[in-house]
Amino acid sequence: MGKHLVLIGGGHAHMTALLNIDQLTSRGHQVTLVSPSPNHYYSGMGPGLLGGFYAPSQVRFHVGTMAEERGAKFVQDTAVKVDPRGKTIHLKSGRSISYDVASFNTGSDVQLTPLVNGTDNVIPVKPVLNLYKARTTLLQEVESRDLELIVIGGGPAGVEISANLWRLLRGKPHQTTITLVAGGELLRNTPERVRTLARKSLLDKRIRLLTGGRAEKIENGIVTLSDRSCLDYDFAFLATGITPSALFRDSALPIGADGGLLVNNFLQCTEFPDLFGGGDCISHKDCPLAKVGVYAVRQNPVLFHNLAAKLEDTPLRPFDPGPPYMLILNMGDSRGILWKRSLTLNGRLSFLLKDYIDRRFMKKYQVSGELTDPSPEA
Repeated sequence: MGKHLVLIGGGHAHMTALLNIDQLTSRGHQVTLVSPSPNHYYSGMGPGLLGGFYAPSQVRFHVGTMAEERGAKFVQDTAVKVDPRGKTIHLKSGRSISYDVASFNTGSDVQLTPLVNGTDNVIPVKPVLNLYKARTTLLQEVESRDLELIVIGGGPAGVEISANLWRLLRGKPHQTTITLVAGGELLRNTPERVRTLARKSLLDKRIRLLTGGRAEKIENGIVTLSDRSCLDYDFAFLATGITPSALFRDSALPIGADGGLLVNNFLQCTEFPDLFGGGDCISHKDCPLAKVGVYAVRQNPVLFHNLAAKLEDTPLRPFDPGPPYMLILNMGDSRGILWKRSLTLNGRLSFLLKDYIDRRFMKKYQVSGELTDPSPEA
């Protein structure tokens, strides 16, 4: 008798499972995808979407159609609580779905509290759709007035967002000032060579770079820093630390220090073996990993294998995080900064490599839906 697999979220780590749903349904299993949107946007191309390198249709997967075309049921909804003993997932709409095996790929969010008091013109960089909406708004606003933009967060996302805001708004009728509040240090987890190249690229674009102080409060068009100085803004972009949703904590499931679902090396919940997960929403019990998309991509085939194995009662496969990941920053001028181990490269070739890798990933999984669409869904 077939079993019921429920996929919560259509993110990067579920792509192989979505692509191969028919392998499961052909064996008599039922598959349901629950996602708040029929589309999933690829975060690796988010800054390029903001800067105008890519159209929305180039950076999104039609996960709802992808699931349905392969024999699964698509439910547009959001999971709000899990009952692991009753094997039930409760949805925001009030509905409930029972499961035999469930897997979570719900991503992460930029935490607004306690930093933000009110969200007018404050734009978290996740979900990625926020960046396209911001792009549309900024292009309208800059036609009629000067703009003060602030980006908060000195990690890779903050650097890429700042650089692509520059690309988006350069040469427009009114002046735009961009300030990056980088906290203690710009790109603090990278070598000095990477930081130097990024700093020079930003300053060459006349992006104001503030280090040594952190944003402590955002309200009423003003950012207050830890040294008590204040910055005015028209729009503020939040590229600060990300956290998994409260779903796992609210469900009293085992979680890691960051609130992610605690999993073993099979990407399997440490307490409830019928629950699995991948991407930013999980915490590895034995080998904590950085919240970067490359690990979700690497988890893809292992997670699919283990979901199928759990349905069929066959052996699971351990996940190997693999070698150190490669970081390539899109610096907004068709140039990139590449870092892997002791190698650092700067220039157009680095950007072209990133563009090739991203487009190849999209081509592999962007197998459903229309190829062009000038406007994304709300």
